[in-house]
Amino acid sequence: MTINETQDEIIDEFEGLTDWMDRYAYIIDLGNTLEELPEKEKTPQNLIEGCQSRVWISASKNEDGTIHFEADSDALIVKGIVALLMRVLNDRTPDEILGADLYFVDKIGLKEHLSPTRSNGLVAMVKQIHNYAVAFKMIGQS
Repeated sequence: MTINETQDEIIDEFEGLTDWMDRYAYIIDLGNTLEELPEKEKTPQNLIEGCQSRVWISASKNEDGTIHFEADSDALIVKGIVALLMRVLNDRTPDEILGADLYFVDKIGLKEHLSPTRSNGLVAMVKQIHNYAVAFKMIGQS
């Protein structure tokens, strides 16, 4: 599935949830699907700066050149938001990640229902994922 197909799938899932309490509950459920991040990965290098909650994202390169992310958060809603990002961007090539227009965030109404600090945290998470993509792309070119 492409990044846009995955985003469209997420949008379809959220369209069935008209009440924001149901959407928040669904986001929390998605967070519970993330595998536990090993404690050894919860390092200052993997900690996302600019988030109100503690969020860790680690990355490694798969043999096929795609990037595998692992992530966790100590806040339920944020963990769900991270799970959505992982669903869209995990195991993609650096070029796919860097070229992605993450339109699902606006389409599901997430941006307008996040506090300013959580919204800043979302931007910081996406920025870190992009930083990993740039780094792995540069490594692949050397």
